[in-house]
Amino acid sequence: MQEIPQYFTKVVSSLKRKRTELADIFFEKKISTMISCEDHRIENINTGIDIGVGLRMIHNQKTSYAYANDISEPSLKRMAESLTCTINAPQERISLDMRLVMPADTYTVLKPFDIAGLDFKSGLVRRADNAARAIDAKIRQVKVTYAESIQDIYLINSEGEMIEEWRPSLIFIVQVVAAKGRTIQTGFEAIGGRIGMELFDDPQMPENIAIRAAQRALAMLDAAPAPTGPMTVVISSEAGGTMIHEAIGHGLEADLVQKGVSVFSNRLGEKVASPVITVIDDATIPGKRGSFCFDDEGTPAQKTVLVEKGMLKGYMYDRLTAIKAKTASTGNGRRQSYQHVPIPRMTNTFIAPGFSPPDEIIASTSEGLFVKKMGGGQVDTVSGDFVFEVNEGYLIRKGKVTTPVRGATLIGNGPKILQDIDMIGNDLGYQIGTCGKDGQAAPVSDAQPTLRIKQIVVGGQDIVK
Repeated sequence: MQEIPQYFTKVVSSLKRKRTELADIFFEKKISTMISCEDHRIENINTGIDIGVGLRMIHNQKTSYAYANDISEPSLKRMAESLTCTINAPQERISLDMRLVMPADTYTVLKPFDIAGLDFKSGLVRRADNAARAIDAKIRQVKVTYAESIQDIYLINSEGEMIEEWRPSLIFIVQVVAAKGRTIQTGFEAIGGRIGMELFDDPQMPENIAIRAAQRALAMLDAAPAPTGPMTVVISSEAGGTMIHEAIGHGLEADLVQKGVSVFSNRLGEKVASPVITVIDDATIPGKRGSFCFDDEGTPAQKTVLVEKGMLKGYMYDRLTAIKAKTASTGNGRRQSYQHVPIPRMTNTFIAPGFSPPDEIIASTSEGLFVKKMGGGQVDTVSGDFVFEVNEGYLIRKGKVTTPVRGATLIGNGPKILQDIDMIGNDLGYQIGTCGKDGQAAPVSDAQPTLRIKQIVVGGQDIVK
């Protein structure tokens, strides 16, 4: 960790004297490396160090924020003055009693990033590119991305808390485009999390990821157009938790709830899902991409049960929304960097596993659609209406997964679909992602078990170019 100047505490104290509800300083040093390969060649190798500080004040439940990459004492004093210049309240005599808050053991890096050089890391990317292209001549485009970062943060606030944390991040992504005639299909695979170079302990990991992405794209080339209309849908745990992230996750973030732009506003204690559904947000899971020891406001990471056996139990709060609700933060205050104000965000969000074996769920479905891999989606948090793409889907006939279909979309309403889930698998599949909200990106993981929706509208179209 970088040594933090003593005057940081003085600046926070000066803000607290203005009778603010909360004041804090967020210091960040981020060292990152990204390597990308496209069209058979290394397109980019970017390395960099970003250092800066964000200064926040909450007064009368309103946030004032300033940031700079100049962390000198004069710079911070100027920022503090800009935040307090419109407050006419008399200053209080305050002396902060600072205490260091120690993090829990949320992740462990066994092999630091610096044990391998750029040549080795570029080699991983090249190997994945070669493996994907070698599968079939129909593979037309391949893009492989390797991205690592170490984020050191230091936060002090007007509660007297000092927090230090370092956060590793490593992701490896393969995107493939396959074409046959006028038909174009894509395949996508990504791995990573709060982990070091041990991610590549399996010597064939780059090739395996690339082959899975390529095979997914190729499998859909010869698929028939997806049928349309209401039908039973089984979503595999391998599909990841895109649906739960979009269909309910954002709607349970407290800022949207308090603004009245969530379909779940003012519904605590109500039944919002099938009795088989329990939804959890948990930043304490070791190694997951959405995990941390403290959130970006210094609140310890925690496990929050949002929906329990169909009943709405809680929302995800940062400190500002918690102040407004007169409750405690759930540790969901997150920001992209020191340049951004913290807002309520998901971490690792998932539907808890049930008791049904996945094969039993499929066998008990006479006709329907089996979704093996989800694509992107859109949701209206006010109404709960959503549309999700299906990247890999198959028809279910007489309890068996049969022919592939392409171009499918799932069209529905989040609360309605949650009520219509009647079977939950005893498995759990994660996917990593980067969630966008209010112009900020945050690393997350989503997960779900295999589940069955009794009826949902499936839209279908052939994808051509």
